[in-house]
Amino acid sequence: MIVKIINFLLIAGVLQGFGFNLVTVFVKKRFHKVIIFLNLTVLFISLNNLQAWLIDSGFTSKLFLINQLLVPWYLLIFPMFYAFTANFLRVEKKVNSFIKPTLILFFTEMVIRLCLISYVYYEVPNRDISLIEKYTALEEICNVFYCVFLFVNASLLIFRKHEMLDYILSYDDLKWIKWFIRLGSIIILFWITAIIIKNIFDNDMAYYPLRLGTSVLLYWIGYQGFYKYNVVQDRIFLRSTINENKVLITDNPPNKTETQKDRIVNEKHQKEFNNIKQHIINNKLYLDPLLSMDTITSQLGISKSHFSKLINTYSKYNFSDFINSLRVEQAKKFLSNDEFSAYTIVAIGLECGFNSKSTFYSAFKKFTSETPTRFRDQF
Repeated sequence: MIVKIINFLLIAGVLQGFGFNLVTVFVKKRFHKVIIFLNLTVLFISLNNLQAWLIDSGFTSKLFLINQLLVPWYLLIFPMFYAFTANFLRVEKKVNSFIKPTLILFFTEMVIRLCLISYVYYEVPNRDISLIEKYTALEEICNVFYCVFLFVNASLLIFRKHEMLDYILSYDDLKWIKWFIRLGSIIILFWITAIIIKNIFDNDMAYYPLRLGTSVLLYWIGYQGFYKYNVVQDRIFLRSTINENKVLITDNPPNKTETQKDRIVNEKHQKEFNNIKQHIINNKLYLDPLLSMDTITSQLGISKSHFSKLINTYSKYNFSDFINSLRVEQAKKFLSNDEFSAYTIVAIGLECGFNSKSTFYSAFKKFTSETPTRFRDQF
């Protein structure tokens, strides 16, 4: 029963992987090297799992060649993932590419296997496949060392080589890919364990946790990789627009209600608040998700207590809400502009200074009484 469930999840993951490939291929706007390598990673995981599912399902052919042609698709997964990682991080020119040597190794193994199959078919009595099985075991042991080497190199890009990640870290915290690396490490442990059990006890059951794990990873990298790449690309474009001072909010003069209030309160304090607001907007400080009261008071040379009093009195908000109100106004400028209609709402929120999708949606609804999606739909 458990085997049937795992095989069902295996083929479901395969179909999802092929579906992912078909969908992303036709989204031409997003077709970039990052997406190519992501698609190839998903494709080779899918092909490897499909092959495993066919074997477990008892697929047979009258052709001896087809029955013995075990293609090492898994060997191609790791260089494609490494290439995806290097391109996503935008460090592809600073690291080695392992695609060419891997392809050479892959085709060499295929030629050896075809020659071996031919030898067994024509020369070995009763076509005893024990020689092919021994080669398959040796091939997998050699390949697992090579794949671990590639996986370690991809991991080092994420966890160790921080000096190479300054650019991408300004757009993505990489938590999702770090979790993928951690899960991938568990899958590799499953693989090594399965190889050991297979060679010692001749038990194929040890491969089922590996197959289940790869199905989970298939969903993970397919969705997360494509989604995160889209958000990063949108943020890069939006930030270039911000740097060119396009579609930015302005420091508008007080409305009539504020003017009436000026007659009552100290005009000096009102002017100080206007200067603070102008400083925050003109220097785009509100776009910084790490902006703090200490940063602004240090720049302006005023005390925190006086600064806080001015914000609370003249903006009608506390400091956090005041900054978020400016961020929401900036988001509204993007969302109401048709030029940015193709860009994700999440990317807009993050580029406007919010540190997550949830805080953006919460703040937007607080200040506008509607969601960013509904607000955009009006335009």
